[in-house]
Amino acid sequence: MRGERDTMRPALDKVMPEAWQAAQAFSSAIRDAAAARGLSAQEGELIKVRASQLNACAFCLDLHSRQARQAGIRQQKLDLLPAWRETGLFDERERAVLAVAEAATALPLTDEAEADLLGARSVLGEEAFVAAEWVAATINVFNRISILSRHPVRPRDSAGTVVR
Repeated sequence: MRGERDTMRPALDKVMPEAWQAAQAFSSAIRDAAAARGLSAQEGELIKVRASQLNACAFCLDLHSRQARQAGIRQQKLDLLPAWRETGLFDERERAVLAVAEAATALPLTDEAEADLLGARSVLGEEAFVAAEWVAATINVFNRISILSRHPVRPRDSAGTVVR
């Protein structure tokens, strides 16, 4: 429980809204540039969910799990995402973007992460690979903003609507 500490922690987006607006514009530019380079919305959401899991960012997990389902990712894949290396449910491109998500989140790069990135680049091609790295770097920024701001997760119904 965070208790009294919650009231003492300023929300980054509320105290510096112009920085938050710039971060949102940056995120939109990355999303558009990634799509233009062949990274699908589903692949981008897999990156965002996996990085958010690794960073334990509840707010971003809540948001991007919903957006992943809206993009057409099956619930079973989301359920098994922490064990993606142990199942055959993820195709070669999905495995490549997940390797990028993990390498970009668990810095510094290890020899194993470098090997994963090399493999991912050979699967995705240079442009989609770099797009995946940009998406991973961007969600890591947003994870940190949400964690530092202690953005709350609100209860939602099965349609994703906030319930009171």
